[in-house]
Amino acid sequence: MTITPDAPPRTRPGMLWLDLTRQCQLECAHCYNNSGPNGDHGEMTRTDWFRVVDQAADTETRHVQLIGGEPTLHPDAPAIAEHALGRGLNVEVYSNLVHVSPAWWALLQHSGMSLATSYYSAAPARHNLMTGRPASHRHTRANIVRALELRVPLRVSIITPDNEGVEETRAELETLGVRWIGVDHVRPYGRGAQGQEPDCSGLCGACGNGRASIGPDGTVSPCVFSTWMSAGNVLQEPLADILTGPDMTQARNEITAGKNDPPPNPIPCEPDRWCCPGVPDSGCTPRR
Repeated sequence: MTITPDAPPRTRPGMLWLDLTRQCQLECAHCYNNSGPNGDHGEMTRTDWFRVVDQAADTETRHVQLIGGEPTLHPDAPAIAEHALGRGLNVEVYSNLVHVSPAWWALLQHSGMSLATSYYSAAPARHNLMTGRPASHRHTRANIVRALELRVPLRVSIITPDNEGVEETRAELETLGVRWIGVDHVRPYGRGAQGQEPDCSGLCGACGNGRASIGPDGTVSPCVFSTWMSAGNVLQEPLADILTGPDMTQARNEITAGKNDPPPNPIPCEPDRWCCPGVPDSGCTPRR
């Protein structure tokens, strides 16, 4: 989405990433925040997350995405999801789908819930190489099938470092019955940065415009990829003040000026089309 004087940045978020945890069963080579088995859940308590959800609902947020790390490993994630549903928000869970408990399957079938995952290759060895866990392809694929059987709304991102096997992977997902499929390259953040310092060149340019991310320590950033650009902390001030504050404005301006990844379609997409949980791919970036 192109930000022009005729389309000023939106300070009311259409969606928020609730970046719950740095704990994950996997250590994916591309992970944008270096999550893994030794990660933790940060300083945010259940009460803190509930307060953020309430403040988000009061700012007319429509969608939240639970992400991490692996959000299903956070002990309060089901309660946070249920609280968001109770406030009228749609909730997407971005899971690696290595393990989904019966309780989570039950919750995901509630109205307003949806699911998303990353799928690296139709070739098990290639997928497992990305995740660092030998059996991850088998588990993720089986749970994709399970989600479809249960009619849980599902979207899948094919993430690739070199575009190898993308069409074969897309064909497999389509054969399984996945309707919403996106493709993205490895973003230069976290482990995907391979040691380089973060900058705005790998962002889409729309971060912070109608969306924002809250991390496990309460830090608010324009998106999950731009966590080095802190705009405030919800443990210290209200979410609405952060979203309309000077630090978020400065971050948006820096991102817009420094973007190096325009959408592949020449016509600007509708706001939140891909970032918005539970909606089909429009061709816009970013895609996790």
